[in-house]
Amino acid sequence: MSGGKLGKTRIWLFLIDNLETWPGPKFSSGFSCLVSSQGYPWGLGESHFQSDLDGRLLLSEGQYLPLIEVHKPAILPGKLIHKLCDRVASSTLLEDRRDAVRALKSLSKKYRLEVGIQAMDHLIHVLQTDRSDSEIIGYALDTLYNIISNDLEEEEQEENSQKQTEDLESQFTEIFIKQQENVTLLLTYLEEFDFHVRRPGVKLLTALLKQQGPQVQQVILVSPMGVSRLMDLLADSREVIRNDGVLLLQQLTKSNAAIQKIVAFENAFERLLDIITEEGNSDGGIVVEDCLLLLQNLLKNNNSNQNFFKEGSYIQRMKPWFEVGDDNAGWSAQKVTNLHLMLQLVRVLVSPTNPPGAASSCQKAMFHCGLLQQLCTILMATGVPADILTETINTVSEVIRGCQMNQDYFASVNAPSNPPRPAIVVLLMSMVNERQPFVLRCAVLYCFQCFLYKNQKGQGEIVSTLLPSTIDATGNSVSAGQLLCGGLFSTDSFSNWCAAVALAHALQENAPLKEQLLRVQLATSLGNPPVSLLQQCTNILSQGSKVQTRVGLLILLCTWLSNCPIAVTHFLHNSANVPFLTGQIAENLGVEERVVQGLCALLLGISIYYNDNSLENYRKEKLKQLIEKRIGKENFIEKLGFISKHELYSRAAQKPQPNFSNPDDMMFDHEFTKLVKELEGVLTKAIYKTTEEDKKEEEVKKTLEQHDNIVTHYKSVIRVQDQELEDLKKQVESLKVQNEQLQARVTQQVSQIQQHKDQYNLLKVQLGKDNQHHSSGNDVVQMNGVQSEEISKLREEAEEWKHKLEQLEEQLREKDSLIEVLKSSPPAVGTSEGSSQTKTGLEVESELHREAETLRAQIHLQTTEIALLQTEKQELLQQMSAAPAPVPGDRGTETADLEGRFTALLQETKELKNEIVGLAEERTSLKQQLDSANSTAAILRTEKSALQQEIAESKKEQDDLLVLLADQDQKIVALKNKLKELGEPVEDEEDTESGDQGEEDEEDGKGERED
Repeated sequence: MSGGKLGKTRIWLFLIDNLETWPGPKFSSGFSCLVSSQGYPWGLGESHFQSDLDGRLLLSEGQYLPLIEVHKPAILPGKLIHKLCDRVASSTLLEDRRDAVRALKSLSKKYRLEVGIQAMDHLIHVLQTDRSDSEIIGYALDTLYNIISNDLEEEEQEENSQKQTEDLESQFTEIFIKQQENVTLLLTYLEEFDFHVRRPGVKLLTALLKQQGPQVQQVILVSPMGVSRLMDLLADSREVIRNDGVLLLQQLTKSNAAIQKIVAFENAFERLLDIITEEGNSDGGIVVEDCLLLLQNLLKNNNSNQNFFKEGSYIQRMKPWFEVGDDNAGWSAQKVTNLHLMLQLVRVLVSPTNPPGAASSCQKAMFHCGLLQQLCTILMATGVPADILTETINTVSEVIRGCQMNQDYFASVNAPSNPPRPAIVVLLMSMVNERQPFVLRCAVLYCFQCFLYKNQKGQGEIVSTLLPSTIDATGNSVSAGQLLCGGLFSTDSFSNWCAAVALAHALQENAPLKEQLLRVQLATSLGNPPVSLLQQCTNILSQGSKVQTRVGLLILLCTWLSNCPIAVTHFLHNSANVPFLTGQIAENLGVEERVVQGLCALLLGISIYYNDNSLENYRKEKLKQLIEKRIGKENFIEKLGFISKHELYSRAAQKPQPNFSNPDDMMFDHEFTKLVKELEGVLTKAIYKTTEEDKKEEEVKKTLEQHDNIVTHYKSVIRVQDQELEDLKKQVESLKVQNEQLQARVTQQVSQIQQHKDQYNLLKVQLGKDNQHHSSGNDVVQMNGVQSEEISKLREEAEEWKHKLEQLEEQLREKDSLIEVLKSSPPAVGTSEGSSQTKTGLEVESELHREAETLRAQIHLQTTEIALLQTEKQELLQQMSAAPAPVPGDRGTETADLEGRFTALLQETKELKNEIVGLAEERTSLKQQLDSANSTAAILRTEKSALQQEIAESKKEQDDLLVLLADQDQKIVALKNKLKELGEPVEDEEDTESGDQGEEDEEDGKGERED
């Protein structure tokens, strides 16, 4: 082939076999392309090329190179790709197929559509048949990845073709996963350790998940050990593959709870936390960011994984993430990103949307491991970036929300200032400062709300800083109450709103504090008398300030007056308040003022519903008449509905954290939306009720209150009885313990007696042997005389023992008769408490009976042994009387021996007497123990009789209470029927109380069955 035969423009396309000796440009893909206008490329002449029979070009050095020449670039892709696909399909040599696949890889980035359409089936076939060659498999996987995923930078992509490219990727992905075997085949290649196979496989599977996530997830889920194979990527020693594995798992775990659970139980938490630690925690690079994103996928909205994370003590491993030094200047962008994700991960575990039990356990774990303390350190540190500080405040807010222990700790945190100030005060200073960023002020407000959520102690501390008795007269320190009042009456409308909402949270569901706040007096100006906080709020409201300010004040007043008749009376006592509210509601104002009109209607409705009719001019009937004359009931209800129909109301009702981008959008608070939802229907009914219906409702309320008082009294009686029963159970348990101790002592003494018996038997045997082998005339007579005297003493002692044993037996018989009397006494019948107590008494009696039987058996054994001893003594006396006469002979020697043995017998007899004395002492101890057992039985009998008497009294009281309850129930049913006849709906408060009573009875029954 000659360069002169080509046209003016030539495209030289070379597939390079040996890059080291190739004189032209060298590319990593083994592919070179040059467009030249004349001659041969790279300064080569015709002599450098020779044509062989196969149509290949031969360099002069002897290297064969495939060469394709075309005149028009438009013709190149299709023909070339088609030729390469034919070579992949038909070539028998592996090297040829490998070269062709490598060429397709080089073309796949620029000509994705052509390569994808013509070569995808051939590439899949290569994956199925050429598994033994890792190089061609790697090329095939890379080519498929280039087809499915577009790695070109956004600048290189034309805007018009971007959507077309995304559609192309989705279509090729759908073609590939249409056969599930392809995904399964790809999973098998992830087990290969070869870098050039494993990494392209990971990238290809990640691209498939990006394009068709749910379908690929389902295939992996049903594939045997599919998820486990992917988890092995995190253990790969090559960081590139490990990091790609993290990205793969990110895509795999998106929106699939089943896969999230499998990944979590495959030890993903341990491995990811290890990677984060190895990379340097928050100082790490993008790998830490990827690991944190994967952890968020596994934990967010997955209660099972959250519980597993907590039970695995992984929360404790999060503490080092938030260790910051004194110098916090110059944080890198990656560190800010990492720390932001770490804070978000903490919030995932304690989010208000989680089940209360799960969030509470995580909050406690964070306090015990020191994580909350570490977050508070960041909160009070200097030099922390603003967005990190804001997110830290939000995180601390949710860690302490509703957890009394964490709220108490947060109240004790002080800022490092001179003098030290509480963290709450420092945060409130930022909230009421209009120069602070909007998101920071919102975060502080959320933190304050979370601190007061279900925290009556904290609410009391905040309100106490407003009361006259606790205000610092020196003015050296600023309190939380003073900051709230300052924000409430400042010129910044957003500060007004934040302070009003914060103060409303201090009164949330706390009637005593609402009454206490009525005592707060404010000095408006010099020379003027002080006015109450309630009066000052209404004064500012009537002055026509900004909408946001008025909305905040109305939220505060509605929260303050709800469920507090005394506050309603104080509000109505100011004669200007009701005309102002009716005027606001009756006017036809603009769209922006509709929120104010709705809140005014809500405040007036609260003043009617919680009115105790203590002011003659502002009784419920007169206020309703005023509404009907000046506003109209339908118009009033319509204005009341403006609140819930507002767009900002719906956004605020979604979650507790304020989520608005503009300060002007801050109109409603999440907790206030709950109050509106609770009161809207109630107030609507209250407006339409007549005077007679109100009176009947008051009567029903009084009756229900009486019923509640009776039920409360009944519950208190049951609680007292339960407490008494618990005390008696404890006494029985203590008596059981004492009985066990006495039994142990008796067992120990029995073992000691047995040891003494064994010693006595041994001495007796030795004495018998001496009497058989050694006996002589006078010495024997003398010895017999001595032994007779000793035996007579022993006989007397034995008689004493027998007499004492008879006394013990008599005592035991009395005890048996007493036990029989206790058994024959009729058990108490009635309440479950009586049956439980009787059962406990019978158990004690049976234990005492068993103890008496044990003691009787021991005494019987001792009596038998004494009889045996007496028999053996008689046998010894007979043996000595029948002893043969001495043989004449060496009489002096035998006499000396007898004297020695006689001395030994005297010594042994003395030892026996000492042992008998010891046995007598032990008998005395046993008698004392028996007396103690008798006294215990007497005490138990007394307690039993007292218990039976208490049970009878309790039954009588319960019967009386049941009669009263039956009467009350009949009255309530009658009243309900009257209400139904009048057409009024009847609430199920009584049914709710009955359900509560039933649950308590079931709990009592369960407790008795367990006893």
